[in-house]
Amino acid sequence: MSSTAVDRSGVPASADAPRPPAGRRANPWLTLCAVAFGLFMVQLDGSVVAIANPEIGRDLGASTAELQWVTNAYLLALAATLILGGKLGDRFGRRAYYLVGVAGFTLTSVAIGLAGSIEGVIVFRALQGLFGGLLMPNTLGLLRAVFPPRTFGMAVGIWAMVSAVSTALGPIVGGLLVEHVSWESVFYINAPIGVAAFLFSAFVLPQGKSAEERQRFDVPGVILLALGLLAVVFGVVKGETWGWTSAGTWGAVLAGLLVLIVFGRYETRTAHPLLPMRLFSNRALTVGAIVTALNFFVLLGMIFFVMLYLQNVRGYTPVEAGVRTLPLSLASLVASPLGAALTQRLGARVTMPAGMVLQAASCFGMLTWTTNSSYTTMWPPFIALGLGVGMVLAASSDAIVGNAPVRDGGVAGGLQATTLQIGGALGTSVLVSVISAEVGATLRGELTGAGVPAALAQRLQEAKDAVAMGVAPVSGDMPAPLRAAVAEGSGAAFMNGVHLAVVVTGVLCLVGAVVAALGLRTGGRPRQH
Repeated sequence: MSSTAVDRSGVPASADAPRPPAGRRANPWLTLCAVAFGLFMVQLDGSVVAIANPEIGRDLGASTAELQWVTNAYLLALAATLILGGKLGDRFGRRAYYLVGVAGFTLTSVAIGLAGSIEGVIVFRALQGLFGGLLMPNTLGLLRAVFPPRTFGMAVGIWAMVSAVSTALGPIVGGLLVEHVSWESVFYINAPIGVAAFLFSAFVLPQGKSAEERQRFDVPGVILLALGLLAVVFGVVKGETWGWTSAGTWGAVLAGLLVLIVFGRYETRTAHPLLPMRLFSNRALTVGAIVTALNFFVLLGMIFFVMLYLQNVRGYTPVEAGVRTLPLSLASLVASPLGAALTQRLGARVTMPAGMVLQAASCFGMLTWTTNSSYTTMWPPFIALGLGVGMVLAASSDAIVGNAPVRDGGVAGGLQATTLQIGGALGTSVLVSVISAEVGATLRGELTGAGVPAALAQRLQEAKDAVAMGVAPVSGDMPAPLRAAVAEGSGAAFMNGVHLAVVVTGVLCLVGAVVAALGLRTGGRPRQH
């Protein structure tokens, strides 16, 4: 192991050593296959639903605000329960809570398709998020318990590959199902995956719990953490609607942060904390959590506006748009195990910054995009983004879960999943707001520059929200030359917003690279378990 290895100081050598494999229930690779099923289902669902939302709205007569809650209800429930789900697994059995999560996620997915009303969809989406919060953190906790140090990094790399590829495949799968079957099929597809995951996992997974079964459960910590995360995520997802400078947005976020500060102080004073603050004494773990949030800020934020560009500006169908993002998925497939191998050999201090630099290159590469760019300008940024995301996810997962004692493996997995979800929610909301602001500032000038009369350009300024989604405000009664001018000016304003968004994101990636390079130690104690 190179001297750049992730620091493992503070991890007891004896108490946390994984037990030697004994039969199929402790076979590390069977455990990895089992958790990959559940992880694939949750991550695919996270990105596939965005494709189904327009059809859900048309079929169920839902308003824009109600459609937002199809996504927000899931995000809020997931964010509030991830760390709790990991702690329950550590305390009472990771296998049991993983299986409960798989079964509940599968059943609520089917219930969403059968709901028949937008209110029912929202309620079952919230329940789906709750079960996802039981499932996701215990995937990493189970891996941490059965894999020895020399192969844990590779296991995390495969875990990261499944996560990144399933997220990137979402638009393709969603487009195929919505276009050729129905929006309900986007949720029904989880049924066969979930049944296979449950049966296989029940057969091969070890129980995997800590020896601290008689300790008092931290109920006040659960309440404080859930309230704090709910308020922060609510403020983030509503920031796009309310405005980032509104009193409601700031009030929700600041109230949530205040509750989280109270939670942190309480956790340092209780004997059996929900989230042991000692974990953050490890600098590699803390840096890994920060970079994980930034990694999914970039991935989900960019996928969101790239799909708007491909479908609304370029006119591709959901399937055609998804196929054009295949280089991103394929690059992620290669990058995650490669990132894990490089992390094992060179340390996260090299791999993590390198991945962030690749993502920055992807962002700045998109500055060349126009409303009629050829595909040759698109695929290189997709490949750079996929490589960067996969490498960072493998390195940051190893830094977070690999630096936590085995007894806290589920909690560490919950911490990583929480930062991942908050980062993704921030990415989508913040970048949409950046695009909207720039469209509002430049739309009138771009319209007049394209030949639209000034009076009409002023009236069309009211359609800035549609333009920020890549939709030109043209109507059938406009003369053809005027329609062309409106489309040209609207497209230019949208691209102004995209270019500003990728500059902001690219700069954040470079900041993340510096944080990772400086925050992770050059040397450290050898890996211990």
